[in-house]
Amino acid sequence: MMGVLRKVTPSFLLSRYHLLLAFAGALLYGFPSYSMVVIGVTGTNGKSTTVDMISRILKEAGFKTASLSSIRFQVGEQEERNKLKMTMPGRFAIQQFLKEAKDKGCTHVVLEVTSEGILQHRHRFIDFDAAVFTNLSPEHIERHGSFENYKAAKGKLFAAVKKVHVINGDDEHAGFFLSFPAENTVTYSFGKGDVEGKELRSNERGVSFSLEGTVISLPLLGAFNASNALGAIATVKTQGISVATAKEALAKIDKVPGRMEEVVSSPFRVIVDYAFTPAALELVYQTLKTGNKLICVLGAAGGGRDRWKRPVLGKIASKHCNTVIITNEDPYQEDPVQIMKEVAEGTNGKATIIEDRREAVAAALRVAKSGDTVVITGKGSEDSIAQKGKKIPWDDREVAREEFGEIKREPL
Repeated sequence: MMGVLRKVTPSFLLSRYHLLLAFAGALLYGFPSYSMVVIGVTGTNGKSTTVDMISRILKEAGFKTASLSSIRFQVGEQEERNKLKMTMPGRFAIQQFLKEAKDKGCTHVVLEVTSEGILQHRHRFIDFDAAVFTNLSPEHIERHGSFENYKAAKGKLFAAVKKVHVINGDDEHAGFFLSFPAENTVTYSFGKGDVEGKELRSNERGVSFSLEGTVISLPLLGAFNASNALGAIATVKTQGISVATAKEALAKIDKVPGRMEEVVSSPFRVIVDYAFTPAALELVYQTLKTGNKLICVLGAAGGGRDRWKRPVLGKIASKHCNTVIITNEDPYQEDPVQIMKEVAEGTNGKATIIEDRREAVAAALRVAKSGDTVVITGKGSEDSIAQKGKKIPWDDREVAREEFGEIKREPL
């Protein structure tokens, strides 16, 4: 329905409509954000993990905290899975969430902020104390019209937030976000920044780095998760929280659901990750490509959008993976077979197409041998596949465990 409205309604009227809804939602729930510390995290990749880390550190520091991301809704000790297939809920829903957090005594809220949410003014009438930038790479190009428009949409959060800006100085687009004025601007970096990580180490069990003489270790895979952790620490430091407290909180992380999550450890590893952008997929494959075979199951998340990246995802998979299996992944109203064919175009004939996602996972497990790594990307901890107006119950992690228990490995 919204797609039809976009086509027939002038953009300035749509913008005013969304702004009016944002004001109405805030008014209905009494502008709840104004009595709490609200931190917004935006970027292309790493948002959910950074939200999770910031929230954990705030709780370790003794603050009652709420958080909202593509993974979960959390208020105090109560959590529920985000089943909306929408990272940043609509204006009324997000204000209702903030009101609930306020009513239950939360003093701090961490929100994942998306470019779509910004376009629809979902960030308006929320009193953000801090805006955090993780990184930027091409995504949602068809929705925004160009990469520059996409970047500009992200920038609107920083234009709206006047107190604290926390920016990844290692990202090539950091300068754009640094151009927005704030009372306190902090950069984090493994090169040169206000919060500067050193001695970064990454292996198949986790990452570590030093900060201000303190060694930070966490059992999450990938150097990019060290960057997420450094960003989280830089953010909480602006709220008066020590590096020592952050270290304690991060050391307690056993996993972030569906983010480089190991669901089988032996005789081969099975990893589930949310990566569905080219930049994220590249980093995941680089991290897991450790010498033995890399067996990759992927699709192209979100039918009806970002067709440009489908062959790009296939090309990245063919470059890094010994076996490439392309499968169905949230086609919505589109023909899933057509989507898979477009992904396969980038593989130069290297891929096998298996439409049934369970069969695709089983096939990957059959071909794996001791020491190999199977990586299933695109859905992470999501609980359904969206296809032709319905949601089909699904969890990559559960399916991988089930098929691992049943499979008798044989050549694909």
